[in-house]
Amino acid sequence: MTFGISSRAMLPDPDTVTEILAEAAATEVLPRFRALEQHEVQRKESGELVTVADVAAEQQISRRLLDLLPGSLVVGEEAVAEDPGILEALGGEAPVWVIDPIDGTGNFAGGVACFAVMAALVRQGETIGAWIHDPTAPTTAVAMAGEGAWLDGEHLTVAAGGPLDTLVGTLHSGMFSTPEMTRHIRSRRHLVQTLKSLRCAGHEYLRLARAETHYSLFTKMMPWDHAPGVLIHREAGGTGRTLDGAPYDPARRPSPALLLAPDEASWTALHETLFGGSDFAAP
Repeated sequence: MTFGISSRAMLPDPDTVTEILAEAAATEVLPRFRALEQHEVQRKESGELVTVADVAAEQQISRRLLDLLPGSLVVGEEAVAEDPGILEALGGEAPVWVIDPIDGTGNFAGGVACFAVMAALVRQGETIGAWIHDPTAPTTAVAMAGEGAWLDGEHLTVAAGGPLDTLVGTLHSGMFSTPEMTRHIRSRRHLVQTLKSLRCAGHEYLRLARAETHYSLFTKMMPWDHAPGVLIHREAGGTGRTLDGAPYDPARRPSPALLLAPDEASWTALHETLFGGSDFAAP
């Protein structure tokens, strides 16, 4: 596929980034899938799992993307776990690669074939490129700002919106949400049709972009989980904003929860049903 924005903005070829992610998955991730030793899986201070594959893949991807775009910086999940100050790069002038070497590490470590390798390119607060690679398919969703979203050369389009009772999606408010948010979502979950979480943001975004689900609510707001998916969803025709109505900004911290829907009418209906009259939707 050809993305005109690459040549116009002098950005790296999107297909080259796809190859970098796929190669890291093939060399560092898949060989360790269902083959991890006990000592190769640890728990971070946040409570999340990290494996040797996460670290090795992030190092390889970071090195190659920095070489691909001189002067750029990297914000990677595992590097930030060691030094949270790295996140400050998102507010700077230099272009930043946001990397999630294995999204869905819990699935990966547990032998569940539902994980992704993700990256986004952010420039002065705007996400201009996005990649979600599913190593086990293998397949890659790609979007460049203003150029649409694609899955292995096929154009992606979100599901059509409609009445609230026809919309199906996921509500994510588990261990990384606040107790108040968790209680609130539980109290209103019965008002919408929900599916079981895949425990992998990347695959939730793929479901949205492939028109397999209509909406998702995310309460864990780390940039590597959402910068790639929000752009892919938007370029596939979807609407996504934080609960206060603002556009998603990967540099915003802390960020309110994020709601994604097929269109403005569906977003408004979901927002009012799930959060109308609550403090969570306050600007």
